[in-house]
Amino acid sequence: MIKRLLILAIASLLFFSLTILSPGQKSEDKVTADSALAELRAGNAHHVAHRYQHPHETLNRQRELVTGQNPHAEILSCADSRVPPELIFDQGLGDLFVVRVAGNVASDIELGSLEYGAEHLHVPLLVVLGHQHCGAVTAAVEGGGAEDHIAALIALLRPAVEKTRGLPGDPVENAVKANVEMVVKQLRTSTPVLAELVAHGKLKVVGAVYSLDTGKVTWLPDTPDYVWFDPAARIQKLASPKSGPG
Repeated sequence: MIKRLLILAIASLLFFSLTILSPGQKSEDKVTADSALAELRAGNAHHVAHRYQHPHETLNRQRELVTGQNPHAEILSCADSRVPPELIFDQGLGDLFVVRVAGNVASDIELGSLEYGAEHLHVPLLVVLGHQHCGAVTAAVEGGGAEDHIAALIALLRPAVEKTRGLPGDPVENAVKANVEMVVKQLRTSTPVLAELVAHGKLKVVGAVYSLDTGKVTWLPDTPDYVWFDPAARIQKLASPKSGPG
């Protein structure tokens, strides 16, 4: 009788470990947008202080992720080598779903990846991360003839440049912030996937700007209600003498 009870106890323990602590799930299943944001804030504080915790970098973590992933935040960030999201937020393997492109813009390609993360991986938080001294935004501010495929990238950044033209302060940093705000608005209203998730409280989209000088991420207040325009249409509108601030 005692032997049978012992076997049942061991079997119950194994069942519990498999169902509750299965690879890639664990307590991450309960992550919310706010708790994910708090985790990113704390991680950036580690980066600023250069006191990293280096979470989820073990061999066990690597093995856990073989069968699936469950990241708690999506990051749309610049491709700049000085702005690696996993380092500036002190995150590890499987923690972030990262999409990187110069100027942190969102064309259909980037949107497809972000939709996958939000809809299929159920990531509750999406961060648009710009940064100080962005080379792509600088090129858009300086103007001139962009060549090859770079021209398409610059076209996506020009709306932010035009939006901030003539404002006090550094024109590049003004445009960096405006670009983040406009992309946040674009993602919040992107149909059919992201906008629906936002409307149902399943996805939170926020903007931030990273300082190369200090390592600190500044989180932007709730984004103004910008309306996203097709870049070509936006430029044409701004070129009109009767065009307002848009």
